[in-house]
Formats: sequence, structure tokens, C-alpha cells
Amino acid sequence: MIRSALASGDVLILEGPGAAPSGIRLEGARARVDGAVAETDAGWRATIPMRVSRWGGPLLALPSGAYRVVVDAGDVAADLAPFARTVGEALAVELDGGRVVVSPPLTDVDASAAGQSALERAYAHGSSELENAVLFESFYGRNASCNPRAIDAEIARVAPGVTRYWSVSDRSVDVPGGAVPVVEGSPEWWRVRGAARLLVVNDWLRRRFVRRPGQRVLQTWHGTPLKRLALQRPGFDPRRALAVVRESRRWDVLLAQSPYAAGILEKAYAFGRRPIWVEGYPRNDVLVAGDEDRVRRELGVSPDARVLLYAPTWRDDREEMVDFLDLERLADDTGAIVLVRGHSRTLVPGADATGSRVIDVTTYPDTSALLRAADALITDYSSVMFDFTVTGKPVYFFVPDLDHYRGKLRGFYFDLAVRAPGPLTSTQDELTSALTDTGTPGRFADRYASWVSRFNARDDGRAAERVVARLLDQDMIPRD
Repeated sequence: MIRSALASGDVLILEGPGAAPSGIRLEGARARVDGAVAETDAGWRATIPMRVSRWGGPLLALPSGAYRVVVDAGDVAADLAPFARTVGEALAVELDGGRVVVSPPLTDVDASAAGQSALERAYAHGSSELENAVLFESFYGRNASCNPRAIDAEIARVAPGVTRYWSVSDRSVDVPGGAVPVVEGSPEWWRVRGAARLLVVNDWLRRRFVRRPGQRVLQTWHGTPLKRLALQRPGFDPRRALAVVRESRRWDVLLAQSPYAAGILEKAYAFGRRPIWVEGYPRNDVLVAGDEDRVRRELGVSPDARVLLYAPTWRDDREEMVDFLDLERLADDTGAIVLVRGHSRTLVPGADATGSRVIDVTTYPDTSALLRAADALITDYSSVMFDFTVTGKPVYFFVPDLDHYRGKLRGFYFDLAVRAPGPLTSTQDELTSALTDTGTPGRFADRYASWVSRFNARDDGRAAERVVARLLDQDMIPRD
């Protein structure tokens, strides 16, 4: 039997009898961490830090989830002595069914349904004055990215006196320098939700929201839509439609990448006569003048390597990322490094793809930086198609389920086959042929130019500057 405990500093201690293993580690779907093993009078003792640095970033808590304990002799999870949930500085740990389960650092009381109800009631009936602060949230707190991150950087530049909070799902999320992470559901998270003068989000607010006098919400959304959204989705449940309307009423301003996107978002979310700012997407500023060499260094990719970014969207009828492509074969056939970026909705249920020339970048902090570093994009129905064309680099579409997705799952706002700025392929061989044919981009030059004119006219590298200037001008954040 292997005894275990969480020591101060969020270190997992494992102790066992007999000869010491040569190595020990925790392995999860999206992260792994090695421990140090030493012999003791009673057997051996392993010290496993519950923090990890990813993509050259700071040491942060292991992402929430289940981890196997692996030693040189194999999986010994069944031999672990159970211990109750223990809350550390940056995470909580327990043993469940022979697995090490990591969760956010909420106390047992706060993590319970009754505890959350009590915190929610206190928030709803609170009356504290607003702070000179902004609360940012991106993709339900799973990362600190997208338009909110670009707006955060600009606020930090022009209004450094503003406190910048980030709502995070756990302490594994790397927030921008100078910002303060607040774990969703914690007492501080509920407090900040009621005290921040401005909330900047790119998706639904979800939990209860009670607007304080003077509090405002900027909804940036997270992409120009090809697929039908919200009230315009086929077969949309009327009860869900009511939830859409209630949610959109929480937003004071809606940000759109283009006039095309503004028209769709207004109707899909019944936004009515409230303001829609068509300023381009702040997240795309980096595509105009970002540092692609830095990103490649973080990924361990040579500056002269050909890099293909495969970024499919999620599917309504499956939890994990689609597996239509043999990624290692694609890398071999094209001579490229293949980066694979799963959608934020496939982050938790999925696991990293592997291969000798395949790098899973689903946990990389920001998609925009990956777009900047890639030589070409492979996607299907994802809104990244509207962002990547800012770079002028080629786009390829891999859509083996086009009829099913368009006809049964979501429906489209326009005919992708007619307007796409790159080839539509339905088999891996077709995709490889298009990628290895140097004449492919030229055949789509006219379509590409038309696409950029329609969807990227405001993506000039200064969108964040314009958005923050409007926030200041309308006193949604104060000038220092």
C-alpha cells in the first residue's frame, strides 16, 4: 500500500515499502509532472510538485482533472491509500478510485452546493461600491485569451491605475502580467463580480448576474459566424430561446469584427437598439505585427520549418475533437510540423494528440499567437477562418462531414463552397495534394481578396486601441 498526502507548498508526498522505483510521475490528459524519489528506512518516498510550467510560462497549478500515478513498473493507482480532499495554496487534491483528482482551491464548504448558494445570495444582495476595476473572462475562464486579453493589454498601457481581474476556472490559467486571477466560485470571485466597474467577456456570463448601479458589460464575442447561432439555429428549443434573450439583456455593448458579423449577432441575440461597435477584433492586432519567432521558440519549432495549424471547431454531437485526420501521416506527407488546436469546448473532455512531428497546442494560452506563427491554416467551420486571412497566408478547408454539419447540426449563413478563400477537401489525400501544390494559393487569389475586403476591413492592428478609447470616452473605465 502506498501512503499519500498533500504537503505545504502543494507537493504530493507518496511513500511505499520495498525498493524505490527509478522514476515516478503524474499523467493527465493535458499535463504531466515528474517527481523525485529517495530511499528511506521504511522503503521510499516520492515528492511530486503539483505545479507545472507549460509553453515556457510560469510555474502554475496542475490543471483540474484526474491523474494516474505512474512508476517504472507501471500503473500503481490501485495500491494508493485513499485520503480525503485536501485544499492547498493553488489547488485541492484527493484520491478517488485510485486516481489523483485535482480541483480548484475552494474550501469544502465553498465548493458545496449549499456553499455556492450562500455566496450567490450574498452577492445578489450586496451593496458595495464599485471599484476602479475590470473583470475579464474568456471561454468560461478556461484560459486568458481572445479579445479580452488584447483589451486587457491596452488598458494596462493607457490606464495602469485600473485593477485588472481575470475570472479563471482554476489556478492553472496563466493570466497577463499585473492582472489578478480570481477562481470561479470563490468568495473573492463573487465579490469582484459585484465590485468591478466593467466586465469584459467573450461568451455567456452564465451564473447569476445582478447589475450594480454604474456597472457595465462589454460582450466581445469570440468569432465571426459561419455557422448559425443562438436564435437562428435550426430547431432551436423555445426554452433555450428565452435564455438567449435573458443573457443578451445583460450586455451593454456588443463588439463585432465587421458589418457582416454585426448584422448576424444583432439578430441572433436579439440585441435590439443597443450599441454594436464595429471596430475589428482586438485579438487580431497581433496578426498584423506579432512576434512569430517567439511563439516558435516556445513551441520548440525551428524558424525555417513549415508549420501547419490544424484548428477544427467543436461538434454538437460529440465531446472530443474530431479525429478525421491522421496527423502524423499529414506531417510526414507534407514535410511540415503540424500544430493541432482543439476548440475550447474540447479542452476538458479531450486529450493531447501525439506524434513525432505533431504538437498539440490546445492548452497554449492564445490562439491568435499560433495563427501568427503558422505558415498555413487547416480548418473546417471554425471562426478562425475569418481571423487568419488578416495574415495573407493560405487557408485550407478539411470538411469530410460538410453535408451533415451544414444540413443537420448547425446550418450556414452563406455557401462556404462559393466564397471560401481556399480549397475545400473531403479526404486526407485531397488535403495533402492541395497542401503540396504550390499553385493552390494563386488559384484562390481573387476569392481571398474579396474575403479580406468583406471580413477584415477593420483588422488593421489598432482594434484594441479603438475599443479602449471608446471605453474611456464613455466613462466605462475612468482615466487615470
